[in-house]
Amino acid sequence: MARRLASTFAALAAIPLATHSASAEGYLAGKAEALPDLEIGLGDSGLEKKGGDYSIVTGKGYSLKIKSTGKHECAIVAPQFFANIYIRKVEINKVEVKLSGLHEIEMEEEGEAELYFVAIRPGEYTWACRGLEAKNLTGKFSIK
Repeated sequence: MARRLASTFAALAAIPLATHSASAEGYLAGKAEALPDLEIGLGDSGLEKKGGDYSIVTGKGYSLKIKSTGKHECAIVAPQFFANIYIRKVEINKVEVKLSGLHEIEMEEEGEAELYFVAIRPGEYTWACRGLEAKNLTGKFSIK
């Protein structure tokens, strides 16, 4: 039994643990950098936006204020982005919500929410107002 255990440990020790080293830019617990606001529901049609494309780096804290005019309901979906960030909190009407994951941010009426997060994994991640992609209510997060 002891020989079998020793040979198992020896075999495991021979396996490379990782081919890539993990690294993150910045200080994870630092003050969040405010990104330009994302404003949706603009214009006469309510189908225009301001902002929406962001370049950020891993390991740095960010805040993103999302504002809606309420002219069109918008359920912001970004499953790959939400899966590759650490969510510090979401603030809605001066109430902080601390959670471990996020599925969507649905804005049915006029209002705003602020997302505080740390980018974890590099990549290109899209977001969209579900059902309004053809109306250009989309954008992307480029994480380096």
